[in-house]
Amino acid sequence: MIRLALAFAALGLAFLGALLVLRGLPLGWGLIALGLPLTPVLALAGDALTGDFVGTLRQRAGVVLGQMRPWMWLTVLYAALHIPVPLWPQGFAPLALLSTGALFLAALAYVWEGVGARRALVMAALAFGVGLGVELLGSRTGFPFGVYSYATAPAPTLLGVPLLVPLGWFALTLSAALLSGGRAWLAGLLLAAWDVGLEPLMTAEGYWRWSDPAPLWAGAPVQNFLGWWAVGAGLSWAFTGLAPGLFGRRGRGWDWPMQVRGEARVRVTVGPILRESAPRPDLSRLTFAVAYPIEAFFLPGGLVLVGRYREAAVTLAAMLGALALARAVRGKR
Repeated sequence: MIRLALAFAALGLAFLGALLVLRGLPLGWGLIALGLPLTPVLALAGDALTGDFVGTLRQRAGVVLGQMRPWMWLTVLYAALHIPVPLWPQGFAPLALLSTGALFLAALAYVWEGVGARRALVMAALAFGVGLGVELLGSRTGFPFGVYSYATAPAPTLLGVPLLVPLGWFALTLSAALLSGGRAWLAGLLLAAWDVGLEPLMTAEGYWRWSDPAPLWAGAPVQNFLGWWAVGAGLSWAFTGLAPGLFGRRGRGWDWPMQVRGEARVRVTVGPILRESAPRPDLSRLTFAVAYPIEAFFLPGGLVLVGRYREAAVTLAAMLGALALARAVRGKR
């Protein structure tokens, strides 16, 4: 774990640099220039600082590049599009749309690779349609989330709903369903924890406005989080029914006669390496569940950048707590 610890330290250095730049301190640019390139380097070879660092870095970089799948590259793009936000606050809306779109495509590519094109397209369309439908219903009637409005939402919108909202429902529900092992109740809880951070950030950026008579958190009532749990659990249940093998479940998936390829994990054969000075990276166990912990890093970070320190701390605690619960529940199998 030393590699991950050092990589996160380097990323934190870059984040500190962004905060300094926002306060007009030129030193921040130096920290960004140092921290950003160091992050992937230390993630690959941070445990070889006292050994053959360059050789280990080259070896592991080659192995990782050989194992990368399309959905992984799209996930990297999604994460990379978060980086300019602190340096270009006015670009939050286009960057948020581009990053969410990249995450949507990553989720689609992951499912496509795992269970084929038709199920992937059906799952994406289902989540997009349900996400758009509940947001239209909610913003017009107050059910199931409470009283709110998209009147101040930046473009582009679809029927008055910001486009990134239904795109996000598919990607984050898939990640939560994978983390929960197809347990609908747990996936819904993971999504509700994610919304703990989403509410203060997106209201600060003007995507929606709450006017509910019983606010609990960032203007949102308890009903909002119950609604998130219910919609997330319902979508997760549908995903598991459509493609149980993707979530480690047995069965054909509602008897739909389509080819099931098993879990969308990397299957690679690495050629012989004459000298292995350190353990080689193995991406074969990596799944799209990784999107959730990535959000657990960037979402509190975004709240810090807009000055919502208390909300950032609560969001981090909520998402890490949900991740710990998911790990504990899955560990009981």
